Amino acid sequence: LALLDYLEKAHMRGFAISLSGGADSAAVTLLIQQALGLARLELGADRLNRRLGRPADMTADALMADLVTTVYQATRNSGDVTLTAARAVAEAAGARFAVIDIDALVQDYVARAESVLGRKLTWETDDIALQNIQARVRAPGIWLVANVEQKLLLATSNRSEAAVGYATMDGDTCGGLSPITGVDKAFLRQWLAWLETEGTAELGPVPALSFINRQQPTAELRPQSESQTDESDLMPYPVLDAIERAAIGDHRDPADIYLLMQRRFPQYPAETMRVWVARFFRLFAQNQWKRERYAPSFHVDDENMDPKTWCRFPILNGGFRRELAELRGAP
Repeated sequence: LALLDYLEKAHMRGFAISLSGGADSAAVTLLIQQALGLARLELGADRLNRRLGRPADMTADALMADLVTTVYQATRNSGDVTLTAARAVAEAAGARFAVIDIDALVQDYVARAESVLGRKLTWETDDIALQNIQARVRAPGIWLVANVEQKLLLATSNRSEAAVGYATMDGDTCGGLSPITGVDKAFLRQWLAWLETEGTAELGPVPALSFINRQQPTAELRPQSESQTDESDLMPYPVLDAIERAAIGDHRDPADIYLLMQRRFPQYPAETMRVWVARFFRLFAQNQWKRERYAPSFHVDDENMDPKTWCRFPILNGGFRRELAELRGAP
């Protein structure tokens, strides 16, 4: 409802998505497909088509292909697994799908930066910068496609990433609307697993999601030899989401959350949990400036990271120094 209502009121012709082959962009793509399917059942095909500015007799397949453009943007760090997953999801959804290789653009920017800095950039000394440039180079092309086709570019960050700033500003955060920024990653993965095998009574399952669900979430920005995953960079998503809800939703302090998480996740060592709780608060404090610049998102439960309408926090702050000192001394 929200996606189609927003599209209609924004007077746009459809959606554009940078489809990475990961869970988030797959979820955004399939939310559109599900929204169209349910709207067609409720309104009828001809009425839905007219509301979206299409001929009344346009078929469901033609509407989805005309409405949604997806682009997979590869670098040397992209793999066959995510390309296969992206193509499978686009085909299952009925969205238009294209593949472009942006590696030469990335390497050109790196070379130009090296000429300014007077040295070579390496993964040992410049890891974050070399990851971020790949995400940022993906932005101009998909923006151009969206502008030409008069489509709304959808950002694909989720609430778990927004909480800790695990996103590249002016990269994967680009867009006019961020539909899943109000949804935790653990819930998204559960929803995608349900959609793969069951789905709604009206529309049924989407088996192609097996290509997504059997992967470990990864930004796929480091060399493939490093086997990068989101959870190795951060912490297990169920733990992150539980900390987030306790910290942001329930306003509990780090030491209290540490004790709570030990009881809730006894399978993890106490010191590991202490590190994860500290990491969450440190990253949350450091990344408020990113949350201030996110595209608008939907409120889907009783918690949100949107600083304009729900979660106010100063951009410049004390970084929870006193609270984290108490955490270090907690038993």
